[in-house]
Amino acid sequence: MRRHHRSAALTTAVLVGALLAASCSSGSGGKQSETGGTDAAAGKATTPRMTVAMVTHAAPGDTFWDLIRKGAQAAAAKDNIKLVYSSDPVAGNQANLVQNAIDQKVDGIALTAAKPDAMKAVVAKAKAAGIPVVGFNSGLDNWQELGMLEYFGQDENIAGQAFGERLNQQGAKHAVCVIQEQGQVALEARCAGLKKGFKGTTENLYVNGTDMPSVKSTLTAKLQKEAGIDQVVTLGAPIAMTAVQSVKDAGSKAKVATFDLNKDLVGAIQGGDIQFAVDQQPYLQGYLSVDALWLYKTNGNFSGGGTAPVLTGPAFVTKDNVDSVAEFAKKGTR
Repeated sequence: MRRHHRSAALTTAVLVGALLAASCSSGSGGKQSETGGTDAAAGKATTPRMTVAMVTHAAPGDTFWDLIRKGAQAAAAKDNIKLVYSSDPVAGNQANLVQNAIDQKVDGIALTAAKPDAMKAVVAKAKAAGIPVVGFNSGLDNWQELGMLEYFGQDENIAGQAFGERLNQQGAKHAVCVIQEQGQVALEARCAGLKKGFKGTTENLYVNGTDMPSVKSTLTAKLQKEAGIDQVVTLGAPIAMTAVQSVKDAGSKAKVATFDLNKDLVGAIQGGDIQFAVDQQPYLQGYLSVDALWLYKTNGNFSGGGTAPVLTGPAFVTKDNVDSVAEFAKKGTR
């Protein structure tokens, strides 16, 4: 997104994140499924039935995306929407899934643009077919140029800067930022923001996020080789839990903090194994994306005037406030 449109929105995001006090990247990927949702809010729309496709870059087994999906299902149930969810971590395959949605003549598409160039052609095709497209989670810097109607998510670079500033306060000196998917724009932006906000040394470590044993061994070797690393920064809850084990296996004194949240990570913050998490509120992203398409189709509404994103984070979850989030995480919605 163009930088000159963002300053006011970013300020609002930080304030909102602080007030929300709590909730990126992880997802269940692969095959397509259909659902009307089970977590309906009070009341249900009587508007004509519509079909919305949600297409993400989720990798198989990544639980982060379960939260996205639950939020989307809740909005779909409320809005009398048939939700068709599909995902693939390979950009070209994800684009094919979007094309499938266009061919099925859905009423709206919500998608993630982790690899924006791969989405350019299919978003244009959707627009040509009269199908509105909203973006969420990944692609904040590109949603406008891709021609999307709205965007829901976190400014990852700003979140990374805030992360780095918190590490400064905690006295960290040497951080390794663990990136589980090279070239994924949201993840790269987090580490770039961290480097900008952190006064100490920052280096990136690329790992294969779909292979946790490999993640563990790669990080363990890094910590054994560079004893001066005192901070591990991960970009997803499952990676963070693995990093805790790597620190122990390496005999390192490094501390672990992360982006994104899940039920297991809440327990790790409560127990002191994880310092804090930055929550982008994935449930909210899924809910808003689907609800936005219903509002646009039924009443012509769209958020941000086509120029500003709707920011869902960052919100820091620490040992001081984690208990207020725990009950929602236990239900699988935070």
